[in-house]
Amino acid sequence: MRPVVFFFTAAFGLAVGAASAGEYKAGSLEISDPWSRATPKGSSVAAGYMTIKNSGSTPDRLISGSSDVAPKFEVHEMKMENGIAKMRPVKGGLEIKPGETVELKPGSFHVMFVGVKKPLSAGEQFKATLVFEKAGSVNVDYDVRAMGSQPAGAMPGMKH
Repeated sequence: MRPVVFFFTAAFGLAVGAASAGEYKAGSLEISDPWSRATPKGSSVAAGYMTIKNSGSTPDRLISGSSDVAPKFEVHEMKMENGIAKMRPVKGGLEIKPGETVELKPGSFHVMFVGVKKPLSAGEQFKATLVFEKAGSVNVDYDVRAMGSQPAGAMPGMKH
């Protein structure tokens, strides 16, 4: 009988773990899996990641946001130029075209929480508000994962 109890407990744990990632809706936008990495003591910035899907017929833009963890919220892009990683704010916001999915992830588009008030620790959650040009505001909960974490479902050793 023990294997059945173990199987049920493990399956329930997986279902609860998957649900904790978070799914949110704003207009025709679906926001999933908002997460951040733990920050070292003394860090003044933290990055935020998520996936945004536009199931509508018109484009929208992530234009701003806010959170209690930091006084400033910025939408950024990181890309390689001549072998050098460069990060800069996205002017005019991040466009999500109709029928497309944009993944904010390490080494690409992300949000920056600037002026972090205290270190973020793995296992915590924090609240943020995302502001879209057309869909308006939506409140989300960010899961804080361990330093060096990758997006959910990423294969270990795979470059992102």
